Amino acid sequence: MGWRRNWPERKPRPAVKALSKKRKDEILSKLVGGIESSPVLSSLNISARALRGRFYIEQLWMNDSDDELESAIIGRITPLVTPRGRLLLEAEKSKGNWYEVKKGNAKTLIEHIANDTKGTFHGLGTLNRSLCDAGGDQRLPVKMDEELNFTYKNTGEKCSTQEALYHFFDIPINVIAEPSGWYIYHRKPVIDEVSHDRKSVLVRFMSRDRYGSDFGGTCLYSKVNDDRWDAYPIKPNQSRNIKTSISWLEKRKWVSW
Repeated sequence: MGWRRNWPERKPRPAVKALSKKRKDEILSKLVGGIESSPVLSSLNISARALRGRFYIEQLWMNDSDDELESAIIGRITPLVTPRGRLLLEAEKSKGNWYEVKKGNAKTLIEHIANDTKGTFHGLGTLNRSLCDAGGDQRLPVKMDEELNFTYKNTGEKCSTQEALYHFFDIPINVIAEPSGWYIYHRKPVIDEVSHDRKSVLVRFMSRDRYGSDFGGTCLYSKVNDDRWDAYPIKPNQSRNIKTSISWLEKRKWVSW
């Protein structure tokens, strides 16, 4: 007699509601409008399109090697039969393996994507909300103290690391979004060192495992190489400070870890 494992039954996929062209266009219009009103989603070249009864949220970029436009799906939205009028937002854990993120209407779901702080879609929700509250993507005056604390000059409110990178150092949003894989694992960025000319910022990404141990990685945001900001993940044993990080990158001709 053999042993047989009783695997739990897979939860059936929710039924997809067929939409009229008018209703499909209405939902797509709200998704596009939400993207255009989000400083972060606009800067990351996020787009929405309808395909085979669903809506897909994609990030677009230009491939430098052949000038071809490429895309990656970061989420999909499914019209549900029940509850009536509801949409299901999902993210892909692995190829073909989608999991539920949130249910709601088109406006609610695109706002959830824009304000994501967990790294499911980008992790820059704190920056997105602050820019929306300020009325756009304009940079605000920020001051830095000797302990590397950053505050808004006009209000005295403390800046998050993402806000400091954007407002104080003038780093583009698409660069702040990197390393994107670290945000997915809920690693929190903390500014550790700033160069005297403010052209390099060393950021530690910290997280805590189930045993209470801190772990993460180090990223150097710098425009020393070609006077254009970029993000460089640094090999752990070379990330002691900005000097060792740049020295390591120079030996590798600025190819990051």
